Amino acid sequence: MESRRISVHGASKRFVRQDKSVTNALDDVSFEVEEGEFLVLLGPSGCGKSTLLRAIAGLERLDTGSIELGGVTVLDRAAKVDVPTERRRISMMFQSYALWPHMTIAQNVAYPLRARGVARADTAVRVRQALESAGIGELSEQYPGQVSGGQAQRVALARALVSRDGIILFDEPLSNVDAKVREQLRAEIARLHREFGFTAVYVTHDQEEALTLASRICVMRKGKIWQSGTPEEVYDRPNTAYVARFLGSVNEIPGRFDGDRAGGLALISTSVGQLPVEYLDGDEGVVTVFSRPESWRILSATDARSDAAIALKGIVEEVVFLGSFSDVRVAVGEAVITVRSMDRSVQIGQEVEIEVLRASLFAHPGIEEAPVDTTPVVPEETPVIVDRRSAVVL
Repeated sequence: MESRRISVHGASKRFVRQDKSVTNALDDVSFEVEEGEFLVLLGPSGCGKSTLLRAIAGLERLDTGSIELGGVTVLDRAAKVDVPTERRRISMMFQSYALWPHMTIAQNVAYPLRARGVARADTAVRVRQALESAGIGELSEQYPGQVSGGQAQRVALARALVSRDGIILFDEPLSNVDAKVREQLRAEIARLHREFGFTAVYVTHDQEEALTLASRICVMRKGKIWQSGTPEEVYDRPNTAYVARFLGSVNEIPGRFDGDRAGGLALISTSVGQLPVEYLDGDEGVVTVFSRPESWRILSATDARSDAAIALKGIVEEVVFLGSFSDVRVAVGEAVITVRSMDRSVQIGQEVEIEVLRASLFAHPGIEEAPVDTTPVVPEETPVIVDRRSAVVL
């Protein structure tokens, strides 16, 4: 399978709300996906991620912008180029499986090859290989109604692989299966990506899914990409308060920066004392200091104290048992700090000392941000109706 590069430039799309007001589903979005890269578009409902994916597939018409797949321009609104979905040489996995109930599993997987006129013998070989790669070779003669939801998604995955187009688009494909199956399918998708090296664009609102699968994450909000980076970069050093809050759990301590610095770090005045923090924005005024729960630890009497850390004393307010660890909520003055701990001996009301490395703290301006607007929207113009099930796998 030959992977292909994806380039999106200046993608914009407007929709009209039910009250006739206009919203930008996509607002001048540009990004590139390198050959063999696994890019995850992550964001809440209404952020534009699915609209962007559908535009790449040719299922959504952009107002402005251009898209290249493997160096070939498939959409350029200014030049009036718009290559139909079936000629873009892509595969796609939907949330809803999109399997024909009257066809066997093998026939469903073979459909894109039949539509392209691939020889019957070659089709049979490629279908068998795709089914075996997806771990469902024994289901070839079953019908969709005879398999589980997890197996149905494996069928959809095999169908995406069989075309060998080098680009697979995933539109929240695991949201309809239970947690255990979702975990298994994530591992399967990651394994198949390593094995075949296809270029992937994967849409999800699930942070764990994004961190598990992505080689790069684009966090979206209100039609724009707010941050792009490796999972580690986006998680450990979010560039805005919005990204910090959206990607995983965070502790937040409000404070104020008056311009004082020491050793390259900003000195933030807070209710728990002065905190030396990496503060890239640099503007004086109200700020919020962020930290991840797993960055903190509860100190025992015998633990060595680190010169690179900050230690605070507080009272345990709550212990939330989550299986392999507990979230221990510690009141420190006016702040409540969550510590992710494996220590099961901690009790509510206990006085504890907690510690965090200075390098784990980061700050962003302000305290609160406006909530994400998820008001339903309706298309501004009547969309072109296509057979989504067939178009995306031809």
